[in-house]
Amino acid sequence: MALSQFSLTNAKAKAKPYMLSDGEGLHLLIKPTGTKLWRLRYRFGGKANMLGLGSFPAVSLLDARKQRTVVRGQIAAGIDPAVRKVLDKAEAATVSANTFGSIADEHLANLAKQGMADQTLSKNRWLLTVLAKPLRSRPITEIKSAEVLVILKAIEASGRHDTAHRLRAVIGAVFRYAIATLRAEYDPTYALRGALLKVRTKNRAAITDEKQLGKLLADLDEYRGWPSLNAALRFLILTMARPIEVRTLKREEIDFDKLLWIVPAEKMKMRRPHLVPLSRQAIAILREVWPLNEYHELVFPSLRSHKKPLSENSFNSVLRYMGYDKNTATAHGFRATASTILNERGYPSDHIEACLAHQDENEVRRIYNRSAYLEQRRELLQDWADLLDEFKGLPVKQIAARA
Repeated sequence: MALSQFSLTNAKAKAKPYMLSDGEGLHLLIKPTGTKLWRLRYRFGGKANMLGLGSFPAVSLLDARKQRTVVRGQIAAGIDPAVRKVLDKAEAATVSANTFGSIADEHLANLAKQGMADQTLSKNRWLLTVLAKPLRSRPITEIKSAEVLVILKAIEASGRHDTAHRLRAVIGAVFRYAIATLRAEYDPTYALRGALLKVRTKNRAAITDEKQLGKLLADLDEYRGWPSLNAALRFLILTMARPIEVRTLKREEIDFDKLLWIVPAEKMKMRRPHLVPLSRQAIAILREVWPLNEYHELVFPSLRSHKKPLSENSFNSVLRYMGYDKNTATAHGFRATASTILNERGYPSDHIEACLAHQDENEVRRIYNRSAYLEQRRELLQDWADLLDEFKGLPVKQIAARA
């Protein structure tokens, strides 16, 4: 006789276990403790088996009957329900273990092993642990595009448009890693292309007028702040390097015999070592500051500690002190300054790009540029240093006439 929800609810415990049958092998076992367990008897491959379906009332009569139907279908398809249950449980455990957070951490560890710059790695870790925190405990296979979009739109609404785009990119990288390691089947960020407002790119402010640049250089010569900082900023302008490469310059990177600065790969944006030929003026600056930190590795230490580099904002602080606001000049903008002036003066663009350590998309040209352009870059950087001296002391008409 078929069971009813009422009869199951009112079934009382007895001194010994007993069963209430619903037919086709489905029954409820009632223990002396009052526990009520759903069980299903079935035969597979000629053998009798018993399958637990959960406890009542957590599993209702209707749910138990649905499970009975599923089991009968599995048997008809030649599937052992007991084996299927073990596999489903293992799969659920795997899904639970493969959370977005665990895979993101694994992805970050791989990036570190591949030599990603510490600064970039730190930014990615912050994005994936702080901003993407709502996703970290979620099984990666269950995360949908809409869920990611909610997080991105919240960041966008706060005015951080660039951050929203970067977060979408790093989340997508985690999903692509999961796909490559067979733990996900699709990347939900792919569907979000165009969903965010476009970022209005703003170039870093740079002085490209030779007369104005000459005035800035003259002002810098008059600057009486921390000697290491003054020298570092002048060295930055002479070498066309990135601020972080100069701030973290170590004595071991300088070869005075070959007049070279050998920037290690881990400090470079493109993760390749970069050779910077040093002009007479650059060498003079190095010899000027070399004794100031003689027993430590940094060439341009901070004011607070000989073991720590100059701070990230140190160069710009000098420019602001001298009266140059953020819309007029920035430390990173001196690379654009050099590129603009040298291109206008007719220097080969390949040589300029090689000095800036910009990546050439052509592999053969890239290898050639790195080796064959060394002497051309040495000549160009010396010309640049001489031009900077002229900008400080010659009228603009005389400077322009030299091109």
